[in-house]
Formats: sequence, structure tokens, C-alpha cells
Amino acid sequence: MSSEISVQDCQCQCGFVKFAVKARPVLRAICHCEICQDFNQKPFADVAIFFTKDVDLPQANTVDYQKYRPPPAVQRGRCSACNAPAIELLQIPLMPALTLVPSVNVGDQTILPIPSLHIFYHRRVADIDDGIDKYSGYWKSQLAFGKHFVSSLITQKRNA
Repeated sequence: MSSEISVQDCQCQCGFVKFAVKARPVLRAICHCEICQDFNQKPFADVAIFFTKDVDLPQANTVDYQKYRPPPAVQRGRCSACNAPAIELLQIPLMPALTLVPSVNVGDQTILPIPSLHIFYHRRVADIDDGIDKYSGYWKSQLAFGKHFVSSLITQKRNA
């Protein structure tokens, strides 16, 4: 499957925050960390991860960004109008900039891959029996995310 797609519109729940993606996500993950639970006001975050270069970011005045704690230095953005999670920006030294989009905010759900993994599963609110790999603990979750991310990159390169 090619990573190239036609431009796809994305938006927050109320439609105030609008942005577009120009490629398929590199990865889709489900995070159960307490920060994601708090930010999303849900038991977990289901996010699609894009290279920031493939995202036409929303207008700055439509999103209120907050860092919950470094590292990682994730800027989590909420809609200025409805306060719903809109977009997240991640910049790790020596890595390309990434944009995390709550999967529900992606207009064309057909561009989303199935989730690849659950991370910070030890913080889960409830068990999820979906057959997807689950990782508990900080380091195991971080390393698993990195492994799945690199694996997705290699797969996309082969299919391009």
C-alpha cells in the first residue's frame, strides 16, 4: 500500500480546528498512559501518527497547546472552541517531527491502518481482548513504540 494519498481533511469534534494530511499514517497506536487518559478524557488514546511534513497544521489561534511533562516533549493541542483533543506535536532529538492525530479526527477513516500496539497497558482502565500486542511499563512501551514505528517505515518503503 502506497503512503501517498489525496489530501484528507481532519478536524476536531466541533469542526473549529481544521487541518489536512497528505499521506497515510506511519503507525496507529493505542496508549493507556495516565496523561493520554487525562488529555482525551477516555480510558485510552487511539492515535494515528504522521510525519509532521505530511500535515498542513491548523491555524495557531484555533488550538491551545499544553505540555503535560517532558520528556517526551509532546505538545498536546485542544480545540480553542470545544476543548476536545485536536492534534499533538512530538519532537524528539535526532528523530523526524511527528504529529499525532486522534483517530476519530481523521475525516476518511479508510486511510487508517488497524492499531499496531497498545502501550502503557499497565495503566489500563479495563482489559481489551483484541489480539493486538500489549506492552506494560515505561521502557517496554517506549521501545515497543520505536520498534513498531521503524517496522512500519520499512514496510511503507517496500510497498512504495
